[in-house]
Amino acid sequence: MKLTVVGCSGSFPSMESACSSYLLEADGFRLLLDMGNGALGELQRHSGLYDLDAVVLSHLHADHCIDLCGYFVVRYYRPDGGRCEPMPVYGPAGTERRLTVAHADLPHDGAMSEVFEFRTLEPGTFTVGPFTVRTDRVSHPVEAFGFRIEHDGSSLTYSGDTGPCDALDDLASGTDFFLCEASFTYGKEEIPDLHLNGREAGEHARRAGAGRLVLTHIPPWTDPDINIRDAQKVYDGPVEVAKAGAVYEI
Repeated sequence: MKLTVVGCSGSFPSMESACSSYLLEADGFRLLLDMGNGALGELQRHSGLYDLDAVVLSHLHADHCIDLCGYFVVRYYRPDGGRCEPMPVYGPAGTERRLTVAHADLPHDGAMSEVFEFRTLEPGTFTVGPFTVRTDRVSHPVEAFGFRIEHDGSSLTYSGDTGPCDALDDLASGTDFFLCEASFTYGKEEIPDLHLNGREAGEHARRAGAGRLVLTHIPPWTDPDINIRDAQKVYDGPVEVAKAGAVYEI
């Protein structure tokens, strides 16, 4: 699997990165995990606008989904070749309504479904292209999912947005590559069931026996160097911070 970090800033775009969006490729199939603020522009550095095969949304906060409104315009008003066929979009219940309300001026209420085939996520396992995806609900104020994605004997686990939870340990158990949010700073923010800090991300990676930890969703007001140090105190494997444009082979 090839993973490209399209965007990795938490809560709002930074000067260096769009919000959460990760392009996963294998066997010619392109799966996008999340499409937050600014991601559509950055995506064009790594993929053609019409080359995506499916999108999976961890949850419906703007920094993870809102650029699908722009992508609707791309697919609905395609200047060459006519309107695109519906593309699978996996997301929590209410995804179509969320995007319809956010866009606010559609040709009609069902226009989103003319170019997106909305599929509601539930805990469990499904196949998309060459990928096997296992998902479970994680700990966040809205319905939110973490994902374990496997292909050809390799695995990637993406936390989405979450506070500490057993479901994330289960999804990440033995994973080769753990893409884990670390929005908070240890000892600073103490808000339950919202986000992880660097130490908590490291603890999850240690308990899971993850092969590699990449911290992501770090907002511009959080110091990533502190989060790396905090993760390294509790996890012995390699740790780094995701950067826009970074490419990983898994």
